[in-house]
Formats: sequence, C-alpha cells, structure tokens
Amino acid sequence: MSDSADPIAGLDLTEQAALGSGASFWTTKAIGPVPAIVLTDGPHGVRRQSGSATDHLGLSGSEPATCFPPAVGLSQTWDPELVERVGQALGEESRALGVHVLLGPGVNIKRDPRCGRNFEYYSEDPLLSGKLGAAWVRGVQSRSVGASLKHFAVNNAEHDRMRASSDADARTLREIYLRTFEIVVRQARPWTVMCSYNRINGVYASENPWLLTTVLRGEWGFDGAVVSDWGAVADRAAAMAAGLDLEMPTTGGVSDAEVVRAVSAGTLDTATVARAAGRVAQLTQRVTQTDNTATSFDADAHHQLAREAAQRAIVLLKNDGDLLPLAPSPLAVIGGFAQEPRYQGGGSSHVNPTRLDIPLDEIRKLTGDHPVSHCSGSDIAAAVAAAESAESAVVFLGLTAEEESEGYDREHIDLPETQLELLRAVVQAQPRTVVVLSHGGVVRLDAVAGLAPAVVDGALLGQAGGGALADVLFGVVNPSGRLAETVPLRLQDCPAYLNFPSEAGHTVYGERMFVGYRWYDTRDLPVAFPFGHGLSYTRFEYSDLAVSTVDAGLSVRLTVTNTGTRSGREVVQAYVGLPGSSVGRPVRWLAGFGAVTLEPAEQRAVEISISRDDLAYWSTDAGRWVVETGEYAVWVGASSRDLRLTAAVTVTGDEPTRPFTRDSTLGELLADPVAAQSIADILSSASPFDTGDSALGTNLLRMLESVPIGRMVAFSAGKVTGEQLDRLLASVNAQRS
Repeated sequence: MSDSADPIAGLDLTEQAALGSGASFWTTKAIGPVPAIVLTDGPHGVRRQSGSATDHLGLSGSEPATCFPPAVGLSQTWDPELVERVGQALGEESRALGVHVLLGPGVNIKRDPRCGRNFEYYSEDPLLSGKLGAAWVRGVQSRSVGASLKHFAVNNAEHDRMRASSDADARTLREIYLRTFEIVVRQARPWTVMCSYNRINGVYASENPWLLTTVLRGEWGFDGAVVSDWGAVADRAAAMAAGLDLEMPTTGGVSDAEVVRAVSAGTLDTATVARAAGRVAQLTQRVTQTDNTATSFDADAHHQLAREAAQRAIVLLKNDGDLLPLAPSPLAVIGGFAQEPRYQGGGSSHVNPTRLDIPLDEIRKLTGDHPVSHCSGSDIAAAVAAAESAESAVVFLGLTAEEESEGYDREHIDLPETQLELLRAVVQAQPRTVVVLSHGGVVRLDAVAGLAPAVVDGALLGQAGGGALADVLFGVVNPSGRLAETVPLRLQDCPAYLNFPSEAGHTVYGERMFVGYRWYDTRDLPVAFPFGHGLSYTRFEYSDLAVSTVDAGLSVRLTVTNTGTRSGREVVQAYVGLPGSSVGRPVRWLAGFGAVTLEPAEQRAVEISISRDDLAYWSTDAGRWVVETGEYAVWVGASSRDLRLTAAVTVTGDEPTRPFTRDSTLGELLADPVAAQSIADILSSASPFDTGDSALGTNLLRMLESVPIGRMVAFSAGKVTGEQLDRLLASVNAQRS
C-alpha cells in the first residue's frame, strides 16, 4: 500500500493510539480518514442496542432480529452448508441494523458440562466445532460483515473468568483447544479474532505474544485485527506489544494516554502502535467497502430458515416401540416450556426475536380436531388426570434461564427433582409418554431415559423452535440431528470433574487431550448417550467400505441404503485410531463426516475426505504436527459407539529422526532396527549382568530398558569407554539419517 493509499499515513502518535480503543460501548473512533464502525453481540442473532442503554450482559433491550438456534442447537445439525446459510442471513441482518462486525462465532471446546456458556459453543470435538465455525464465518463475511472468532483461547469456564489461568501442556493446547481456532482461521479467514479474559499458563490472553503473534499470525497466517473481549485488557501497552489491535469498549481515552506514555518512556515501539492502527484501519476498509446501509431484511424468509435449522437440530434420543411420530389424536401437553419456551441462552448473546413460535400452538395446528389439553405440571394431580384422558402425553422438561447463563457455571447437571417426580407420575398414568428437552448445557438423563419410551432433545432451538418440535413430533420432518457432546451417566464420570472450576486462580487441564468422547470411549465408560448419537424414523444400512490414501490424507467411501419406509437424512461419521501409537492417544477420534438424504430403498455412495492434518499429533520434541507411520484403523458409523464398518490403511508418516545421545535409553535404541544390533553386541560383551531371567525373579533386560545408554559405561566395568560409545552413536546416527 502506498503512502497516499495508507489511511494512517498522516496520523500522529496520539491519533494512532486513539484508533486502538473504542469511542463508546459498541463503536470505534472516527480518526482522520478512518471512519467509525459498529461491533455488536451475536452469534445466533444480532443484538443491536440503540440509544444510551448499552451493556455487555444482555440487560438492556435491543432491536428486533431473528433468533436462530444458538450454537448448542445449531451444532446438532452437523451441517456446515446450513450453518453457512444462517451466517449469510445474520450478515444481512447486521447490514440492515447498521452493524459492521458481528461478535461470533464462539468455538471454545465444551470441556465440562457445567460451563455456564456452553450454550454458545458448538462441541466437545475440535473438528466438528472448526468445520461449523468456519461455515458461520464464511456466511457472515460473504455479506461484507466481519466475524469475530472467540474466545481466543482456552476459555472453558465462567467462574473467575477474568483472572483464572488455564494451565495446559503443549499437546493439549494444540490438539484440542487451539485446533478449532486453527481450522477456522485457515479455512475461513475471519476479519477479527477476539481474545479471551483468562490467563493461559499464567499469561493473560490479551498480553500473550506466543498466542496472538507467534501462533495466530506467524503459524496460521491470520491477517485481520485482534479485538479484546469487553474489559479483557489489564495493560494496554503490554497487550499492544503482544499483538492486540483494538481494545473494547471505550476507556474514555485513559488507555490511549497510557500507550503514548509507554512510547515516551521507551517501553513501547512506535512501529507497534502504527501496526495496530493500520490493522484497525484495514478492518474498517473491509467492512465499509460495500454499502452497509440496507434498511431492512426479509424477516419472514429468515424465520423460515430459523425453522429449518431448528428442525435439523432436533435429536431423537430414544424411541421405543416407534412411539414417534405421533398420529393426530387426543393429546396431553404438560410443562411450562410448552407455553413459555426456553429457546436461547442468557447474557450478552440474548436476542430480541422478530417473533416466537409457541410449541403448544404449533402442536395444536397439527392435531386437527382432536383435543389438546395443557397444564403447567405444577399441580401433579392435574397432569396425571390430563395424561389419563389422552391417548398420548408430551412432557416438556429442561432448565430455566436462571439455571445456566454467561457469567457463572452450574454446580451440577441434574434436572430439577420436581420435574422427575412429575415425569414418574405421568408415565405411570400414561405409558405413551414423550419427553421434550430444552437446555443449553448437558443434563443428566439416565432417569428420564429409564422412564419415558421416547425422548426428543431440543437443546435451544431459537425463535422457530416451537414449530420445528411440532413438525418432528408428528412426522412432518424426520429427525436427523446428532449430539455434539456426550451425555454422561453422572457428573462424576466427566473427565474434568476433579479439575473444574479453577482453584486459587488456576484451572488444571489434567485430563489432557482426553476430552468428551475421547475420555469415555478410551476408558470404555458407559454413558447415557454417546457423542454423535441420534435416531431416525427410518433405518439405514452401511456397506462396501473402502479406504485409500491420497495426497491430502485419506479417502473414505461407502454405500448407505435407506432400508426403512420414510425419506430421511443420515449423518455418517468417520473415526480413526492408531493401535500401538508411540504417544498417548484416544482409542479413536472424529476425523471426518458427511450426510446423505435418501428415499426408501434408495442407496447412494458417500465419500468422506480425511485431512492428513487430522491424523497427526503435536510433537513437543519437534514443535510441529507429526503423522506417525503405521496401520490406522478407520471406522464409519452413526455415533462414536455405533460403529458399523471398519477398515485398516497403512500411512507413511513424517516423524522426525531424533539423533541418539548418551541420554537415550537402552529401550529406545533396541527399538530402532539400525541401532539394535550394535547395542546388542555391546550388551553381550560388556554387560556384567545376565540379561535373561535371573534369580531376582525378573527379566533384567526389560528392567534395564529405561536406563540411559551412557550409564552402561560405568556398568561395563571398563569394557566400554565413553569414546567408544560416542563413536558407535555417531555411526548409528549417520546410518539413520
């Protein structure tokens, strides 16, 4: 960019510093040729506050906008194309409401079901979260509205979120908590990334040069602006030096003056200030290059899209005896959520919907002339009477907005005992009982599943969820949603149970990479419902699995046949594992997925591409991703536990060759085919020990495998010198290289 085209070329230090903080709660400053822009909360709707009442916690009102399913619901679609369409609609509404940057998507991993903000995040799996998050970004930015990928990074709890340090090793960070962000940055190129409140291994995210510069920009190639979460900056100068560009919201000029003083004191470089100002200016150019003054959007079309997304998000957890779909008949609808639906989470993402479908009203539309009674369930006797007089009962259960929200975590995952008492009484009176669940975080379901023959998981479905639920209950739509997180039998089984939330300002990620189904499946723990689970009103068979290596990774092909009597959509999941891996890894992990919609008796080939990156682990020694050589197992199935077919494929890896040193163990050398014979010769001639079975009752060779080879000089009683060992190691290293 030439000086004449550089919008900050004529700005002095004070003006450049001022570009790096907000003018108000939601706007940036207009400085010289750089215009002000508006940023506002998402991700599942545009929360555009007008007037003087502005806040970050959803306390003040906002302009009407479509409330699409929050991420907890949208993730259950396993449908990137649909998520991208939702993103496009959000971009259109942002433009109509004068918003330039929509703050989303939230892609933090659901490490523990108690996190109060889990409703705003996609999954416990980084690949699924990354694919859906990238689709959302592409959709929003296709309408010249910036996305803001958040919360970067390792922000997995609300308790003490502005101070606590998330303490995790390199592999855990890279393979789980940074992986989703990496996928979105590389595949969708978001225009902004929002840094989180918390510390990471002791360093605030906003002041972390390794996170914001080395990894985000240096390794992943991010070329946008780094924005702070609202109030996440403790030291503006330190944050700028680390790679932060825009502090939000306004500080009334206080932090701008701090930046100028830091430059005067020589603790901050003027080039750093200019660089940040240039990135803010670039952002304003990106979001204002297209006319952003549309005055309206098609609310009806967007409501219909919200209904389509909600339909696809609904998961049929259980359906004994094919109770569902219901036929029009006398029906008892029980529970407050049927009339006052829970459809979004609480806090900064709370949307003022353009309209709201009421489940009870939508159910009545589909039952024709048959009577539909309703009671709140607060008087159990009335609920029992209604259930007895109907042919079926639908009981709405779930969590209220007060029980889960941004800003605090849950203490447990149980449904209220009063709801379970209600369900027990209703099922006893009416065996044909369906449960409909509304919740933002995972709830314990063993009791519910043990009582009700049919269970429908609505999670949070947005403003059109009432119609979508009715459509699924009566078979207008065949459910195809899949769980994006595991439902444990009890909280104590969760991988982070003993390390959640923070203690004394630190959260220990002691479960390492074994998050969600990686934990449950590797330990073979029973669960209520596994990751990826979801039933249908039809049935599918898998056949003809073929797996082959391609330059980019693996190609997985199979045939899926609809063997039932209804049209339906099947989500096919591909998992991989490497038995005998040289490092600790899950027994299997999600590496790809795809979907197919089939008519009865129709069959079709499905191809799933698995990236080579999704076969790799993070090598702490090499400081990079490494693919091991070996025979990988590939499974395809309908969940992480419903694995239908399996195949093996040999992959040539790219492991680094580590030179052997005196500190290398005997076992490491014996495992190498080049080194093994030379070391065996030394052992046979120089060791004072009998390496076979001994009178000690142990195999001495195995006992010595962990001994560094350099110690064998002393053990040899002078038969091998250090110089001889060094020559041997040099020869072995030369042959291996």
